[in-house]
Amino acid sequence: MDEDLRKAVEFHGHLCPGLAIGYRVSKYVKEHYPRSEDEELVAVVENSSCSVDAIQDILGCTFGKGNLIYKNRGKQVFTIYSRGNDKDRALRIYFKGDLFSGSMDALKGKYFKGELSVDEKKEFDRLRDEIIQRIINAPDEEILSVTEVDLPVPEKARIYPSLICQECEECFMEICGRTAKGKIVCQECFEKLVC
Repeated sequence: MDEDLRKAVEFHGHLCPGLAIGYRVSKYVKEHYPRSEDEELVAVVENSSCSVDAIQDILGCTFGKGNLIYKNRGKQVFTIYSRGNDKDRALRIYFKGDLFSGSMDALKGKYFKGELSVDEKKEFDRLRDEIIQRIINAPDEEILSVTEVDLPVPEKARIYPSLICQECEECFMEICGRTAKGKIVCQECFEKLVC
């Protein structure tokens, strides 16, 4: 296990196929761009799976720095933009390996229901470990589809003024405010007031 993968496992809590996918994407990206110490790299991720933890840990793209953008499309797609780039181009990386179908399908359903026997659990773990090793060791071209795409320059993180919700009295970012029943309110109170 190399240092990047070891640290990603430590950050995430365990090694799983999702984390291995994020590791492989990150490993590919690091061959083209250095790790983001601040906001140099921007990662647009299209899923909220374990893979994103590897992107955060290995590439240094985080929500807090504003250089991790989440788009809920349910795809293992990662678009990486480098702010040092002199053009509005980015790498779009799609994990194309369908490694989860086949022999593991029958066991997955039972696993998620908590119904695996001891022997089935051993077989499930063996198959999962085999999948992880295939993800880690497969040639890039076998599991990654990489294209260069146009991407408008992502905005840097901004700090917005805070307002106090006139309903719950909690502070929120001005840009997230709503009006309801003549009050300026946070999104949570807005949903309560209009429903």
